Amino acid sequence: MHAIGIDIGGTKIAGGLVDDLGAITREARRPTPAGDSDQLKAAVVEMVQQLADGEEIAAVGVAAPGFIDAAQSVVYYTPNVAWRNEPLREELEDRLGLPILIENDANAAGWAEFRFGTGRLFSDMVMITIGTGVGGAIVHNDTLFRGGFGAGAELGHLRVVPGGLPCGCGARGCIEQYGSGRALLRMANEIADAGGIGNALAEARERDGGLTGAHVGALIGEGDPGALSALRELGHHLGEACASLAAVLDPQLFVFGGGVSSAGDVLLEPIRTAFLDALPARGYHPEPEFRVAEFAGDAGVVGAADLARIHFRSAGDPDSYLASAERPRS
Repeated sequence: MHAIGIDIGGTKIAGGLVDDLGAITREARRPTPAGDSDQLKAAVVEMVQQLADGEEIAAVGVAAPGFIDAAQSVVYYTPNVAWRNEPLREELEDRLGLPILIENDANAAGWAEFRFGTGRLFSDMVMITIGTGVGGAIVHNDTLFRGGFGAGAELGHLRVVPGGLPCGCGARGCIEQYGSGRALLRMANEIADAGGIGNALAEARERDGGLTGAHVGALIGEGDPGALSALRELGHHLGEACASLAAVLDPQLFVFGGGVSSAGDVLLEPIRTAFLDALPARGYHPEPEFRVAEFAGDAGVVGAADLARIHFRSAGDPDSYLASAERPRS
């Protein structure tokens, strides 16, 4: 039976009708009315109704940025929408008459990667998404980690530089300020300001009135020394963060998603190097693998749908469903 996944982003809402093996058979997109909570909820309801038309639906998973409670029902806080202690699950169930599950968007994306993507052969995985900010998901022993209050795995706010740059969360030195797309752009601008490592970053900034992520990504692809230097700095911070995570979680696999991950091995190489340099007791236990995510923009949709299906099919006991559920193994 199909499930529906809805992924609420800062600029767009993505939705899909998802089968048992993670394939999207029907999809929809529309802009996010982020400034109006009521319009946003109405847009989600309309999208679910559109995707459900003529289908028997097992459940609906809604992925949202921010903190979700342990019952996967209330949005404690989300940065792009004025939702504070919002009883989103109850409101949507009342309007749709379908079972609804609310999930953090990074958790949903990580779950899709674990179930159907590059993590499908592993039981313990950490996913780090490198976009405008840094998100994350942790899977331990085939189970998604949410924490005691539901707001766990906020990996972007792991503090890696004591007294470092201020973060939007109110702390200083978070990995989000050193390992995100926004951080990469800042590093590229600093290199352009300093000069001495080629002129391509400075030339692009002068030509177009400012550097963008597209500029930096293109120059990385061309092998520009300045852009590669910025990427190595980013990778160094991410690798050190992964070493701290490995000391606590001991994952078999680190997966990197988000726009910056398109750099592939050029990104993974400095991450691995910094990881090994910072890893406690290096050489005395197995080391995790480092891979780029297989899913692109659909991970949140697929993960939200699958988590909702699992939750309601197993009556709150996901292990009973996962024991018999198939994961692609090749």
